[in-house]
Amino acid sequence: MIGDKTHLESLKQQYPEKFVSEKNIFKHIQAGDRIFIGTACGEPQYLSKALIRYVESNPKALLDAEVLHIWSLGVAPYTDTRFKRNFRQSAFFIGEYAREAINRGEGDYSPIFLSQVPRLIRRGMIPIDVALIQTTPPDQHGFMSLGVSVDIIKAAVAKASLVIAQINNRMPRVHGDTFLHINDISFIIPHNEPLLEYETTVPSDVAERIGKYVASIVEDGDTIQVGYGSTPNAIIAALSNKHNLGVHTELFSHGIADLMKQGVVNNTKKRIDHSKTVAAFCMGNKETYEFIHDNPAVEFRTIDYTNNPAVIAALGNITAINSALEIDLTGQATAESIGKTFYSGIGGHTDFMRGAVLTPNGKSVLVLQSTAQDGTVSRIVPYLREGAGVTLTRGDVHYVVTEFGIAYLHGKNIRERAMALIAIANPKFQPWLIEEAKKQALIYKDQAFICGKGGEYPEELELYKTTRSGLKILLRPVRISDEPLLKNFYYSLSESTVYKRFMSPRKDMPHEKLQQFFVVIDYTKEMVMLAILKQKDQEVVAGVGQYRGHEESHSAEVAVMVKDEYQNQGIGTELLEHLTIIARKQGLLGFSAEVLKENRIMMHLFEKMGFVIKKEVLPDAYTLRLGFREN
Repeated sequence: MIGDKTHLESLKQQYPEKFVSEKNIFKHIQAGDRIFIGTACGEPQYLSKALIRYVESNPKALLDAEVLHIWSLGVAPYTDTRFKRNFRQSAFFIGEYAREAINRGEGDYSPIFLSQVPRLIRRGMIPIDVALIQTTPPDQHGFMSLGVSVDIIKAAVAKASLVIAQINNRMPRVHGDTFLHINDISFIIPHNEPLLEYETTVPSDVAERIGKYVASIVEDGDTIQVGYGSTPNAIIAALSNKHNLGVHTELFSHGIADLMKQGVVNNTKKRIDHSKTVAAFCMGNKETYEFIHDNPAVEFRTIDYTNNPAVIAALGNITAINSALEIDLTGQATAESIGKTFYSGIGGHTDFMRGAVLTPNGKSVLVLQSTAQDGTVSRIVPYLREGAGVTLTRGDVHYVVTEFGIAYLHGKNIRERAMALIAIANPKFQPWLIEEAKKQALIYKDQAFICGKGGEYPEELELYKTTRSGLKILLRPVRISDEPLLKNFYYSLSESTVYKRFMSPRKDMPHEKLQQFFVVIDYTKEMVMLAILKQKDQEVVAGVGQYRGHEESHSAEVAVMVKDEYQNQGIGTELLEHLTIIARKQGLLGFSAEVLKENRIMMHLFEKMGFVIKKEVLPDAYTLRLGFREN
């Protein structure tokens, strides 16, 4: 049996030069060497601690060494200030345990796309002398699996003159580009111990709301890439009702394993790596590791493959989902620093987002909670803080998602972007963002805004309906960012439709009128409801229904407009029914309306709704009182 004592003794007899004392092994590391240590949950814990024990016993034997890694989950004893003469760490991604040392100037961070690191190692631009790695025991053919972490390890092993492997029979044997031969290893230290586990946090209500929005963007048959943390966990959980998803990602998580077990992820629609979930490393728990062990449906590949934008683009329907620390009103985002404080890193963030943008059906989705520091700081800001690294440019982001909704930025101008992002910011920061955007001339100087409860978007009023003709529409309240949609809607109407609605041959609908009558509303006193058709990545307004309250009569004036090509298909009925339900819940007693005598369609619509109708006849029109009491 691979990994048992008999097999180990056999290996020691066959390769005695590889099984020597730890002291004799570590003597081969020289002062000034560059030492690579395996990644995250694949970090060789025992090796790292053994190296420190050696340095403690021989403090002058190893000086000014550089420790290179992608990410440490906390073993990292070399970051302790006691060892600052011995080690200086250099990270390609800043984890929690490296952050303090790097920001106090006792460690280094290399901002780089992870897809580029193996090439730089191979070319010698990132020199590596020693590699400390963790593998499975060699099989009967002498091959050892890197298990939960492949990423840049193979490039590091190929370049290092000294490779020390901790063989651990608890390491899963993972398919793909994970194998090294025992002849590639300089020394072996057998030590069995539980692998590091990444403790996932329970998603908050905020994360779950974000997850629900992101799930609405992901389509059946998409290939997804998702990061780590409570919000990605909530996103993955929200995908449980999808079908035929694929996975091509940097990080394999416990949530992805769950989706595979549920049959949600089967990779059958992938253009490349058909039927395979592809990742570069895994951060999970014991159950995750058991799932990926010897599982032909899972392949780990080197990070210059998984993160290669050209490979990602070749997947076709790729939806890349990543998080950010901060985004400004123009669409620039940082995922690596908070102002001048280095926080994480570029990682695979840009690789995947840019790869998704490069393919026609790709979608890049940036998620962030709207606030930080217990709600005291907005993550949507007028401009990035001084010193912040721009991880994603204005052209890299399609969707931005917070717990307050979805902003679609792709192809939008700066004004439209700013208004879309303000619309999904935390309501208490929206007035500030409006004023700051005006100061920077990002939006109209006269942009109106309603503060307080009246201006808070009532998401609970959103409703999906199918009309009598089979049209699938989304009924939703107007957002402050909807002015371009309504402008397009108005100018698409025929003269006849405009005349019937406004009772005048109105030719124009400028910004001032659009925001006054349709866009900037007090949701507690009035309502503008849009009937939305989804056309690929765009929303198209097919109809608009609105009412505006009369406090003295405790009723409201109502009107409905439907785009010419969608008239007589049930959209007007759905709009009016939804407005009626909302108005009744607000305690209104009825509607009023002025309708041209020739507008028989609107008269018929009111009549079939079952209102108690009182009609006043005017020369060319009717003034209607539409009571909510049952007729």
